[in-house]
Amino acid sequence: MDRRNIYEGKNMALFEEEMDSNPMVSSLLNKIANYTNLTQGVVEHEADEDSKRKEIKAPRMGTFIGVYLPCLQNILGVILFLRLTWIVGTSGVLESFIIVFMCCACTMLTAISMSAIATNGVTYISPNAAIFKAEDADGETEAMLNNMRVYGTCIIALMAIVVFVGVKYVNKLALVFLSCVILSIFAIYAGVIKTAFDPPDFPICLLGNRTLSRHNFDICAKFIEVNNETVTTKLWSLFCDSPSLNATCDEYFNLNNVTEIQGIPGIASGVLIDNLWSAYTDKGSIVEKKGHPSVTGTEETKVGGLPYVFTDIMTYFTMLVGIYFPSVTGIMAGSNRSGDLRDAQKSIPTGTILAISTTSFICILCLGVFGEAVNGNLVIGMLAWPSPWVIVIGSFFSTCGAGLQSLTGAPRLLQAIARDGIIPFLQVFGHGKANGEPTWALLLTACICEIGILIASLDSVAPILSMFFLMCYMFVNLACAVQTLLCTPNWRPRFKYYHWALSFLGMSLCFALMFICSWYYALIAMLIAGCIYKYIEYRGAEKEWGDGIRGLSLNAARYALLRVEHGPPHTKNWRPQVLVLLNLDSEQVVKHPRLLSFTCQLKAGKGLTIVGSVLQGIYLDKYIEAQKAEENIKSLMGVEKTKGFCQIVVSPSFRDGMSHLIQSAGLGGMTHNTVLMAWPQSWKQTDNPFSWKNFVDTVRETTAAQQALLVAKNIDLFPTNQERFSEGNVDVWWIVHDGGMLMLLPFLLRQHKVWRKCKMRIFTVAQMDDNSIQMKKDLQIFLYHLRLNAEVEVVEMFENDISAFTYEKTLMMEQRSQMLKQMQLSKNEREREAQLIHDRNTASHSAAIVKCDIAAATPEKVQMTWTKEKFIAEKHKNRETNVTNFKDIFNMKPEWGNLNQSNVRRMHTAVKLNGVILNKSQHAQLVLLNMPGPPKNKKGDENYMEFLEVLTEGLNRVLLVRGGGREVITIYS
Repeated sequence: MDRRNIYEGKNMALFEEEMDSNPMVSSLLNKIANYTNLTQGVVEHEADEDSKRKEIKAPRMGTFIGVYLPCLQNILGVILFLRLTWIVGTSGVLESFIIVFMCCACTMLTAISMSAIATNGVTYISPNAAIFKAEDADGETEAMLNNMRVYGTCIIALMAIVVFVGVKYVNKLALVFLSCVILSIFAIYAGVIKTAFDPPDFPICLLGNRTLSRHNFDICAKFIEVNNETVTTKLWSLFCDSPSLNATCDEYFNLNNVTEIQGIPGIASGVLIDNLWSAYTDKGSIVEKKGHPSVTGTEETKVGGLPYVFTDIMTYFTMLVGIYFPSVTGIMAGSNRSGDLRDAQKSIPTGTILAISTTSFICILCLGVFGEAVNGNLVIGMLAWPSPWVIVIGSFFSTCGAGLQSLTGAPRLLQAIARDGIIPFLQVFGHGKANGEPTWALLLTACICEIGILIASLDSVAPILSMFFLMCYMFVNLACAVQTLLCTPNWRPRFKYYHWALSFLGMSLCFALMFICSWYYALIAMLIAGCIYKYIEYRGAEKEWGDGIRGLSLNAARYALLRVEHGPPHTKNWRPQVLVLLNLDSEQVVKHPRLLSFTCQLKAGKGLTIVGSVLQGIYLDKYIEAQKAEENIKSLMGVEKTKGFCQIVVSPSFRDGMSHLIQSAGLGGMTHNTVLMAWPQSWKQTDNPFSWKNFVDTVRETTAAQQALLVAKNIDLFPTNQERFSEGNVDVWWIVHDGGMLMLLPFLLRQHKVWRKCKMRIFTVAQMDDNSIQMKKDLQIFLYHLRLNAEVEVVEMFENDISAFTYEKTLMMEQRSQMLKQMQLSKNEREREAQLIHDRNTASHSAAIVKCDIAAATPEKVQMTWTKEKFIAEKHKNRETNVTNFKDIFNMKPEWGNLNQSNVRRMHTAVKLNGVILNKSQHAQLVLLNMPGPPKNKKGDENYMEFLEVLTEGLNRVLLVRGGGREVITIYS
């Protein structure tokens, strides 16, 4: 369809070219109001609208069904019935209140933070229903656990089937289950009130103040009268060696009386005051009644085998917090269903906070109910009116209700994580039924629940659950506090009762509760969370949702940049912050990938690295190529493991682009102090974008900017990051002092595994008036103070006559420079003719040795690489077309007397120094040497390139180093 037809009949022709990427506001607002994802362009937007009209909308739930009811069911779990009374009986009313208040405050503060985000165990089994029967007392516990495992597995399977069938059935059952739970709670309160005037008959047998277990006897007395005759009871036989009254008995049994008291004396008995304080015990301790008379014997008696009631676990405050905390969790049951809510921004805050308020009120009222399971019966069950079975039914339905809500919310959360690609290996759980129900996620959730059932210990599972709930709540509070403190523009919660201090308090409370519950579980949970975070960071999430960590990083970076801006770093802190200048081909592909390999080896992931390149042209015409170039460079950086930033500049002039990079790359104090580039191998080709002129200007600009310069010659021969040098040398030719760069670079390179086994050698040059022996000693002392291990050698290079070869090199260089200016030929012809001049002179004079009486000059550097064979091949290639043009050139005689003597001296230094370097370092793995600066007179720039060529001729890997004008290494600590 013709795109222009889309806009016919519309009055927005002025904006029609923008509608391909930006939809009209009228259609855009419709999508925003309906919480749907925004499409990229108007065409896709309208097509998406048409497809949405054909879809059947999913049912939308309100606050009560969607949030309040699920949260209430999740919070009112089995711990309320099975463990709260035990916690009160153990820790006392006051400390129990502290436990409940801390846990409820933690969830309430988290709910407030969650509201801000939304708006921007064991069940009791009837003994008669047991499948496994114990043959003796020792197997009773194991039989009970097996019964729990079988029943728990069956129940979890049934609940998973209900959830699989559909959420609507869960919502229908939720009302029934919650009604039973609420009735059970009311039954407890009714029973408590009833104890005020009619306490239940719940006798407990005491020996002294020690509680006795009535499993093996029925009469709570030592002896009884039968037919006017004193007869010992079964209890007597448990403490004595015979039924006779003259038998030898346990000393404590002889000294104390056996009494029977009511286990539930009633609310009016004053027992509440008696139980204000805690009564923590060690594992295996005898349960004793405080304030009851007891006489202790002089001898310690063994209590093993006697019918005392022993504590099965050690109790203390922090352990009780860990056991109780899961009973206040479940506050995210509503937010996990946010996709099914009619108005999530309204329902989640209202429903969650009301559910927490309701359950907190219930739990605090239950603090007046206390006592432990005695004689195999739940005290809370004996309290309930009209029957203990009310508690059995209530605890069962509370477990099922909370389980159904968890099996409904958790798989949806897991499915959302899997579909977002946050954790790659979970992506299989993103699939489900055609209607979107999370089938695979439900299966995984049920399997995790089965693990808890097989453990079959509420006291063991509860602390583990507490850790992960607290970890989750802590991060919710942290996210809200961070977003507020960072003043993120898109953080605009509609929930008006929110404040960052509440989130910070909630986060601190969660963190404290983690270590209060169990410090080792807390450390394990934090380790797991850290591993998950690093895994996500390593693999990379497919979607970017934005996070507070990035905001913190930006603020920390801003703070650090402002601090660094105060002044240059001290020499002790100096390290190369490198700007890597890359050259790209016509397809925006990096020409020399080894340059990034060398950068990685030099930096080892430390400090700043900026990888830059220049595209010639106008940005409006080249922005697509610039994006492609950036993608290619970043991809290569990932392959080469080069950590840094990429910067592409589009400029009409290649030279100006390079200048912009050198001047403006970086930010504030985080700017580069070193430039790394490759030697332009084809610098003699005038149509090359990186010609000798660009190179020399770059050298001058780095010098002006007081930046160090590293030029890698023969970069394609440098090692990759996967290569390893098992031996060899890194040779440093220290000709002039450059601030210590030549000393520092080999040290940094040898930190990388590629160069680690290479030895460092330092060469310096002694001239006529230098004392070579003393120079070597001084250099060794200097290296000792620098704490560098290296071999030292002083090379003597005295003044001598300039060879004929040097003159020929200089003559060829000057002749080519002069003729290129005079001859009006095409670029290709100029290049061929100039090259042939160079080749012919090299071939004809390479074997000649002539001495002249001309004074020698100070050292400098250059190199040539043309051979006689190459000259012959080029000569035959162009013989037919260029014989006439070259005839006069080939017949020219060397006019040595007219040569520029400065160029002669420079060439002499380059030739002489190159010979010395080849003699010592031809087989070195890497040669580092001082890079001479370009001439002040720009007319001699092309000669400068020749000098460098001669200086490095015959070396495989060379790194030319030019310091930035400041010291970069120090002997001080």
